[in-house]
Amino acid sequence: MAKLIQTPAEAFGLLQQYRRIAMVGLSGNPFRPSHFAAVYMLAEGYEIIPVNPREREILGRRCYPSLTEAAQDHAIEIVDIFRNPKDVPPIVEEAIAIGAKVVWMQLGVVNEAAAQRAIEAGLDVVMDRCVKLEHARFCGGQNLIGLNTGVISAKRLRPR
Repeated sequence: MAKLIQTPAEAFGLLQQYRRIAMVGLSGNPFRPSHFAAVYMLAEGYEIIPVNPREREILGRRCYPSLTEAAQDHAIEIVDIFRNPKDVPPIVEEAIAIGAKVVWMQLGVVNEAAAQRAIEAGLDVVMDRCVKLEHARFCGGQNLIGLNTGVISAKRLRPR
């Protein structure tokens, strides 16, 4: 039964079960969080499918203008959304239409109505969590690029 995923263990369970992730809003800019998450997930053996109408190729992979077009070439399991919360509902509708299993909204992306729509359509939903951080939490990857703090937070540390 589809549900809102609320614990880190449940989120990690989805990452163990599914390996093909369409990243909607993936940036070609290596300094953007979406790009870093994609690099990490690729290194961990996940298939990453970039979806961004402004890009032709990201990380050596063809970039698709929409989920619908990406689904013509790939069996997408997780739709990972790096977009403004107001842009989420049409992405959820596409995720439903292509037969995705999970809608994953990244840190800061929360849309309760879209989440409920996805759940009603049979998709599991993760909101306001990062695929990279959830994977790293259980697989020892938090030490990459200075994240070996033991605490996951969006707050900046103040100099001592």
